[in-house]
Amino acid sequence: MPRFLHTADWQIGRQYGRFVPEDAAVLAEARFGAVERIAALAAREQVDAVLVAGDVFDAQAVSDRTIRRLFNALGGYRGPWILIPGNHDAALAESVWTRAQRLGAVPDHAHLLLEPGVRAFPDLGFAVLAAPLTQRQTHGDLTAWFDAAETPEGLARIGLAHGSVQGILAEDIDSPNPIAPDRARRARLDYLALGDWHGFKQVDERTVYSGTPEPERFRDNDPGRVVRVHVPGPGQAPVVEPLEIGRYRWLAWDATLSVASDLDVLVERLDGLPPDTVLDLTLAGAIDLAGEQRLEQALSVVQGRCRSLQVHRAGLRLEPTDEDMAALQADGYVGDVIAQLRQRQDAAAGEPSDTAREALAILARLLGDRAGERA
Repeated sequence: MPRFLHTADWQIGRQYGRFVPEDAAVLAEARFGAVERIAALAAREQVDAVLVAGDVFDAQAVSDRTIRRLFNALGGYRGPWILIPGNHDAALAESVWTRAQRLGAVPDHAHLLLEPGVRAFPDLGFAVLAAPLTQRQTHGDLTAWFDAAETPEGLARIGLAHGSVQGILAEDIDSPNPIAPDRARRARLDYLALGDWHGFKQVDERTVYSGTPEPERFRDNDPGRVVRVHVPGPGQAPVVEPLEIGRYRWLAWDATLSVASDLDVLVERLDGLPPDTVLDLTLAGAIDLAGEQRLEQALSVVQGRCRSLQVHRAGLRLEPTDEDMAALQADGYVGDVIAQLRQRQDAAAGEPSDTAREALAILARLLGDRAGERA
């Protein structure tokens, strides 16, 4: 009656170029932390093995230090780790896996299944049918041989593969690498552990994507999970339970500000964000100077409290009211400049970089500071 954890898509060595260096480094480090938490969970649950369904590494060219750190992270669980390559770390003739072996970095309890085949674990009650990727992309189903594969009698049949179940996943997946949707049934598998889709997804009672254990995209598809699986016995339906394991929560918000209450709602939402949040915020609409100052204050607080904040303001117009203009004493030439900036801002609405809006905000802040000094 084997019990194991199923995980995939660790993407160790992933780079986060869209973030500032400080945030990028922390998010890259979080991927090692996810593996360490999986090891701790496996030890605590006393599972028979951990199945890793590909894309352990994000690329072939990760550093030797990254390779050693990854395999060191497995040390928290001394049972078997059973790993296959995916499309990002395919088992090429020369690969990240062959380099890891030359470095002597692979511990004895890590089983690298770099070629298709059956690996039996009779003491643990199961046999693994492995379909590793030996090239980045293939247009044939690498699990097709499962159907005719023989495994020792009395052992649960566990499939381990990385690819796209046909007709199930979205079109913008990482790679084609097709897998038949009824492979588990046709191959008499007790469980088919899959990788490539970065969110948890149960295709049928025996076919499951674990998803990535640490979110790394703003896609709402249940990432940050590991799957606990119990196979009662050969031929019996497995008990599948996704468990939260990720640290950071990635959120993508769109907010349109039209009236003062819209800003109230946004500020309240921002105040409620937990520290381990990675937020991508896109703003649209219009805001006056008082609202701009309040928004800046709220964003400043969030930036100091959350892991990462990225704000896109190209669609948010800054529209000083008559009261704003009077308070800034923006008459004469300065008033003309503000009027011109407002016209250019409207003309540039929707552009990736709205310099007119930025100039208007800077000028308003300078005038506000000067008015404050006079008072």
